[in-house]
Amino acid sequence: MDVFEDRRGLLQAVAYRVLGTVTDAEDIVQEAWLRWNRVDATTVDDPTAYLVTVTTRLAIDRLRSAKADRVTYVGPWLPEPVPTGGDLADDLALADTVSSAMLLVLESLSPLERAVFVLREAFGYSHGEVARILDRSEESVRQTAKRAREHVDAKRRRYDTDAATRKRATVSFMDACAGGDLEALMGVLAPDVTLVCDGGGLAPAPRKIIHGLELVAGALITFAGRMPDDPGVEFAEVNGGPAIVVRSGSTAAAVVMLHLVNGMVEEIHLVSNPEKLGAM
Repeated sequence: MDVFEDRRGLLQAVAYRVLGTVTDAEDIVQEAWLRWNRVDATTVDDPTAYLVTVTTRLAIDRLRSAKADRVTYVGPWLPEPVPTGGDLADDLALADTVSSAMLLVLESLSPLERAVFVLREAFGYSHGEVARILDRSEESVRQTAKRAREHVDAKRRRYDTDAATRKRATVSFMDACAGGDLEALMGVLAPDVTLVCDGGGLAPAPRKIIHGLELVAGALITFAGRMPDDPGVEFAEVNGGPAIVVRSGSTAAAVVMLHLVNGMVEEIHLVSNPEKLGAM
């Protein structure tokens, strides 16, 4: 296999975790490919290290400009949903770093902190390897990694990871919404449940985060009653866990991801921005 193509999946995975968007990650990987084709491959001792270095640095630069754009984003911002295979779900640590909940927490890190966290926590690079990738001292990387880890630990919630529990809750949630059964829906939602909807101003969606059992349940029943033309609903493996994909014909109209604590739905991420559903 071609040297670059053999590593494309790794580069895409790194870029997506740093950026939180499939489109930007694909652009970065394409730019890395162009740069790879401008060098003499025989002079590169470690192609993987070289390509990860190029991809990570490009992703950091892109993230810095993206953060400025997100200040004017309409409504809440959520990471772009990405289909994930069963192999990822078998590695809970790797799956956790691609979950929409974790990616949302990573948004609060600086671009450099996020890159260090991703390389260390998701891909297991040593402090020394990260230092070489980012052209920083090893001590500086250690401090950045510690700061990022402490920040993430302080902000993240520990959600259920058991696949069977998550699938069961997702089925119950979907059935309740589809049937317009408010009582059944409230039975799977936690009292302090939160609903975050990302329509980006391009699809109908609440422009503020909704908190509380009754308000969230009511909003979901309203959403379920507004199905698109030629509707379809299916399960899919998205961002390392089970998700509900609402389709209009063959086109994804929304993706719903549930985050559970003790079997109850604590947080719901609903993405309906059409510009974020291309990967689905």
